[in-house]
Amino acid sequence: MKQKGQLLVELLLAIAIAGLVLPALFSGIATAREGRGQQQQRVEGVNLLRSTNEAVRSIREKGWATFAVNGTYHPVISGNSWDLSAGAETVDDFTRQIVISSVERDANGAIVPNGGTVDPSTKQVVTTVSWSKPIPASINSTLLLTRYLENASYTETTQTQFNAGTKTGLIVRATSGSGLADDDGELILSPGGHGDWCDPILGISSINLTGGIATSVTAKQGSAYIGTGQNASGLPFINVGITNANPPVATEVGTSTLGYKTNAVFGEGNYGYLATDTNSEEVVVINLAASPPYPKAGSFNAPGNGNGLSVFVSGSYGYMTTTSGNKLYNFNKPGNSLPLDSDGVALSGTGNKVYVVGNYAYIALSNNTYEMDIIDLTTPTNLVRIGRIDIDSLGAKDVVVSTDGNRAYLATGLSATQSEFFIINTSTKSSPQLVLGGTFDTGLMDPRGVSIAPGNYAILVGWNGERYQVLNIGSESSITKRCGLSPTFNINGIAAVQELDGDVYAYVVTDDSSGEFKIIEGDAGGQYSTTGTFESQTFNRGYVIYVNNFSALFLQPSGTTIKFQVSLATMTGNPPACPSTENYTFIGPDSENPAGSYFTPTNGQIVSFPFLAVPPNYINPGQCFRYKAYLSTTNGTSTPVLNEVTINYSP
Repeated sequence: MKQKGQLLVELLLAIAIAGLVLPALFSGIATAREGRGQQQQRVEGVNLLRSTNEAVRSIREKGWATFAVNGTYHPVISGNSWDLSAGAETVDDFTRQIVISSVERDANGAIVPNGGTVDPSTKQVVTTVSWSKPIPASINSTLLLTRYLENASYTETTQTQFNAGTKTGLIVRATSGSGLADDDGELILSPGGHGDWCDPILGISSINLTGGIATSVTAKQGSAYIGTGQNASGLPFINVGITNANPPVATEVGTSTLGYKTNAVFGEGNYGYLATDTNSEEVVVINLAASPPYPKAGSFNAPGNGNGLSVFVSGSYGYMTTTSGNKLYNFNKPGNSLPLDSDGVALSGTGNKVYVVGNYAYIALSNNTYEMDIIDLTTPTNLVRIGRIDIDSLGAKDVVVSTDGNRAYLATGLSATQSEFFIINTSTKSSPQLVLGGTFDTGLMDPRGVSIAPGNYAILVGWNGERYQVLNIGSESSITKRCGLSPTFNINGIAAVQELDGDVYAYVVTDDSSGEFKIIEGDAGGQYSTTGTFESQTFNRGYVIYVNNFSALFLQPSGTTIKFQVSLATMTGNPPACPSTENYTFIGPDSENPAGSYFTPTNGQIVSFPFLAVPPNYINPGQCFRYKAYLSTTNGTSTPVLNEVTINYSP
């Protein structure tokens, strides 16, 4: 009996334990089965999320305009590609949605949650996949997608591109350090004040001279002295006064009515020196301090019956070349009675031009054997030829010499097979040598004159072809033409002058009957312009584009500034065309006052500026793009430098 009772107790205890254990066991078994199901759902959800994101990228790459619209979407197959359809969708046991929204950036381009500027080229895409069984759950991803994968770009960085724009107070030069063999360029404030050797207004101050054909010119600040040859009935000398203004104003202030035909002219102090074709007075000196017409102050009669060809005054003496015996003579300036070399010195040919530096005269010779002589002037009573050079060219027409006397720059007559410009190393006077590579072929131009201008430029002028050529001689072994112009008139002579305030000008005399004397404004030497503005040429891809950003590569030294504005316009008219210049409205980043704001970097290498759509001033997308660059300096010896501008755009 006791045993039966014990069995009953054990049975009841077992039933009680089973009641406790079995529910937990069955629950664990069920939970394990549900966990495996949830894990499977997550795996499938992740795969669906990934495939949805791939579809999103594919849709973006088809076209930004159809993709970049804020809202909730799901992907659908359309033909052979993906598209977006509004709203979420249910796929089997899953719900998926794509939420596209705008992205805001601060002034530095960093993404901010709010308070920034909407970036039209970036979208935030949040993709969500959710399910309700076996356990409600969801997964999501956030993408920042841009249009850059389909972008194109346009860059302006060459001299040709910059020269196609409109410059005020600026010049385009070859990129510093690159030489001029290629077209790389940069924009800077105008040196020397304002001008550009390669964009001259040949008639900035043009004068129709009183009489004769202008054949020679010499100049100093404030004055140009002009000799008129080829016409004995004309005036032998004309004094042109030039104001120190911008632009300068030239006025004929005095003439000489003496009956000479002038082959060359030189001015110093209160005197003008004329090399004439009068055998008894090959050099005539006129008094510029007297009231015009200027009277004769003296003359020099060279031995023989030749013509005076050239004249130069330095120190206490004047020097002239003559056709009589092809010699160089010295003569006294007015008021002097110093000993002279009465016999002169025989030259290696006819001396077309004399140029004196220190105790040496350099003579351009009309001779096919020797083109230049060097004469030692140390002993006035015994002039001695100590050096000469044969450069295997035609006879020389003109020569100028560096202030240290170590380089001579020679222009020769036109040759079909040889160069016409030469750099000669004259540091050793007894043995002048042609600089290796220091030659240049002027093409069809027959040179008449050469001048050296600040900034390592040589300016050649002459007849026919490109009658005005600017050469870069900074690299003597690789002379390159910076530019060449073909005016309708021939140019007989040139003289370059750098004023005390830094402005640089070239004065030329021509056979233009309505303006024989002209001024060209230079671009090197002196102070930089304080401000300058550049408006680019129009970039028109041929179809509507969305401009994403604008970047600039530049230098901004201390005391200088550079800033930008942009304009994007639509085509108008029939046939459609981009607007004319005055119909572009340029804006900056301030949406409240776009026309009064600028994209202004703080210090500079490459700076990228986001674009705003500010109707009606600036509408993005558009078809006709321009930019403006504003350069300024408070330090006249420094300039900002704009090297490159790039726009990034999308169809």
